[in-house]
Amino acid sequence: MSDLSSSLIQAVEDADSAEQLREAVQNLAAARLEASIPILIAILSDRSPGTTAAAVNGLIQLGAPAVPALLAQLERNPSTDRVWAIRALAEIGDPRGFMTLLGAATADFAMAVRRAAARGLGQMQWQHFPPDLRDIAQEEAMEALIFVTQQDEEWRVRYSATLGLESLMATIAGTRPTWALQIQTQFEHLTTHDDSWAVRARARMAWQQHQIQLTPLTLEKGGHTCDHSMGNWQAILDKLYDRKGRERLILAEGDPRRYRSLAASVAPKRGTDFRGEASPANDRLT
Repeated sequence: MSDLSSSLIQAVEDADSAEQLREAVQNLAAARLEASIPILIAILSDRSPGTTAAAVNGLIQLGAPAVPALLAQLERNPSTDRVWAIRALAEIGDPRGFMTLLGAATADFAMAVRRAAARGLGQMQWQHFPPDLRDIAQEEAMEALIFVTQQDEEWRVRYSATLGLESLMATIAGTRPTWALQIQTQFEHLTTHDDSWAVRARARMAWQQHQIQLTPLTLEKGGHTCDHSMGNWQAILDKLYDRKGRERLILAEGDPRRYRSLAASVAPKRGTDFRGEASPANDRLT
């Protein structure tokens, strides 16, 4: 560990007031040091939204190196910092977090978690997926987000899923026009059928902005190699591909039972649950 990282981490540990802690975390986050990942994740449990937000921003800036630690933290499933870890994972958009976000968006008990995950599903770093797995992941993300806009009881979650669909549509419009039209149809449906005026208005904006002429294109399959620096995420997506094939033999598209296995992958262990989780104080509609 360098002298710089040691001094910055020590400043966090020595802080004796909320203001000092927030400033120390902001300085640590700004340094973008991989050595700071464990302490930034520990800060996610802090009760101060400003301090926690600074830690989340630091993890987002670090990007891919922070993903394994975030996934490990989510696996341990603490009740106080899950939403912050999901937010960081959603903003980073690393393929290794795809399955976690998919399950959280469709099946998590906490509204803030579902909301963050739904937004993140549409903003994945798709360029890091190998082409043969990118298609199946994008289709699964689309179907999950449509499911959320149709079934989630919280308007904030449906709003975020609408934003996620819009981002996804911008990515696939040139290569998957049929999927893009399916998303457009969902936007049109939301403009008249959703219970929330905010969701209806946002869907109408998306529908109007994306009424474009789509021409079928062939997605090139050759000439791409996988980035092995991304770790074991390809194996995770292979499991997704296999599971999706099995589910389609049994359940219809959009059937919520298709997501039970996803719920199980992020479900609490040993009888704990997420119901006690509080939404962050600065949780705002964007």
